[in-house]
Amino acid sequence: MQLEVGAIQSGKVTGIKNFGAFVELTDGTVGMVHISEVANSYVKDLQDFLQEGQEVKVKVLSISPEGKISLSIKQAEPIENSKPKSAPPPNVWKPKPVQNEDPTDFEGMMAKFKQQSEEKIADVKRNKEAHRGSGGGYSHRGGRG
Repeated sequence: MQLEVGAIQSGKVTGIKNFGAFVELTDGTVGMVHISEVANSYVKDLQDFLQEGQEVKVKVLSISPEGKISLSIKQAEPIENSKPKSAPPPNVWKPKPVQNEDPTDFEGMMAKFKQQSEEKIADVKRNKEAHRGSGGGYSHRGGRG
């Protein structure tokens, strides 16, 4: 059987590395599933999703002129099947709930930001002037002695 791009094949996981897993297809050829093609969720550790010897369905993504076969598990399976076996759900960032959608909130935030910025600039100027006036070694005494 000739291997074609886009074909869905069965295979067995023969090796797992940090960057992906090697899968031996039914015709004896070996391809690689990159870590980004294992699941539709974030994959930190491939061992959470795959084990050596495990039977998997893969989709052939590409075959290079050198004969390297690029495979995908996530494109061969429905989304609900590509979850880790025992890993907790990933922490997903959620925006803070909007308390008030009043358009003056933005103006109020900008006014507060402007006030804080002006206070910081004034502090920097004060510190700069304090350092200039102390320990310079020059005196401005009037008269000659």
